[in-house]
Amino acid sequence: LASSSPPWPAARSSIESTGGAVARCGPDDGRDDREPRTTSVMSTYVYVGEGEDQRFTGLREQGARKPVQRRTIDHSATAVRHVESRVYQKNLWDNEMLQPTSGAMLDFLPPVAYAHLPATSFATKFVHVSTNKIRTPVNVATFTPDGRRLLTCSQNGEFTLWNGMSFNFETILQAHNCAIRACVFSHNENWFLSGDDAGVVKYWQTNLNNMKQIKAHDEPVRALAFAPTDLKFCSCSDDTTVKVWDFARAAAVHALSGHGGDVKCVDWHPSKALLASGGKDSLVKLWDAKGGKCVGTLHDHKNQVTCLRWNVNGNWFVTGCKDQTLKVHDVRTMREIECFKGHTRDVTSVAWHPQHETLLASGGYDGSINYWIVGSGSEDAAATIKGGHEAAVWSLNWHPAGHVLCSGSNDNTTKFWCRNRPGEVPRDTTTRQGAAAMGDVTTSSAGGGLGGGGYRPVGARDRTGGAIPGMGPGAGAP
Repeated sequence: LASSSPPWPAARSSIESTGGAVARCGPDDGRDDREPRTTSVMSTYVYVGEGEDQRFTGLREQGARKPVQRRTIDHSATAVRHVESRVYQKNLWDNEMLQPTSGAMLDFLPPVAYAHLPATSFATKFVHVSTNKIRTPVNVATFTPDGRRLLTCSQNGEFTLWNGMSFNFETILQAHNCAIRACVFSHNENWFLSGDDAGVVKYWQTNLNNMKQIKAHDEPVRALAFAPTDLKFCSCSDDTTVKVWDFARAAAVHALSGHGGDVKCVDWHPSKALLASGGKDSLVKLWDAKGGKCVGTLHDHKNQVTCLRWNVNGNWFVTGCKDQTLKVHDVRTMREIECFKGHTRDVTSVAWHPQHETLLASGGYDGSINYWIVGSGSEDAAATIKGGHEAAVWSLNWHPAGHVLCSGSNDNTTKFWCRNRPGEVPRDTTTRQGAAAMGDVTTSSAGGGLGGGGYRPVGARDRTGGAIPGMGPGAGAP
């Protein structure tokens, strides 16, 4: 059980926290929050048993239990500070420069404040791993639209809800009779859809109440996507078709045929009646959702297209392939504008950052997670987490605020990653050992700095050759 109030009075917590080193909470001893503390106490208290600490003797007699630490990431304080500071800032470059010290954490703002520096949102710091009692691969992981919870869909057909801040288990539900392959929330935040290996699509309310189910395909459903208006949605399947559905009537409007094999991914344009799909035939097709016709085909990949996502700007979409490459296309010119080569195995998942339109994350079949910046001028990853998982990363999803990335994997785990703190070398801080050790996290000089450029990885070379790290040509958005 979790309690919002600690067993001692006058406790206070600071900004976005990970592992207690960011948020410091304890008795109010009159010291300034910027002063370093030798001990850190978490801002979330979980009572798990009776200890021998005499301080809690009276509480135990009243039925209370000793609190223990739980890693928590609370971004609300950073958002409040951003709202206060932007009143007197004329542009984004007026942010207070962050120094590479732990004390600068109080000035660390949410990703939306660093729109000119996408590298500040590389989520390379390991926070927490969540696992069900019945260990099974996690096929889909997606945050709820408000970011308060994370919904995971597993191979045995279960929904699991996790807290979006403290990452503890909340509830579990047997939703399908077979593996769940797709799940998507509506834009109005009132509904979500799920599809399984039997070709069944189910309608759900956000309280996990099942309202309707339809037999959408004869083969497994691979992807689902809502229209911008939420009046329609699309689905794709291994039966080689893409279907457009009327949400209210639960009836098919169009059945789009044109792929020469299984259709593995589909996504709806963020503002237009335009679909993009990729399949086993290595083709990427664009469809008119109203007329039900193919309007374009791209032959840029040499192997199966495994994942596809539209950018929020509506001009770009990224595709991941079994040929270990990611390609970004501009729909206005129907040309490839970026080709990223950094994965050593198949690209299995991809996700655009919600605040930085040039930043995207991708997961590989080998368990690695890479971060890329469109327009950086480099084919290599800007940041990499090698061995983030022990098996394929099937799903990646950003928190709506953009400060946390969640990954679901075939190794039966769901992991949470966050931004590094000012002055911290961008590498994992977990104590895991062995094949899944995540110490090989690297960052290239294309990343840039925090705020005014007061931070860069140890050993990174400054492109400008000057004394201001992270302010080179590749530091920000193109």
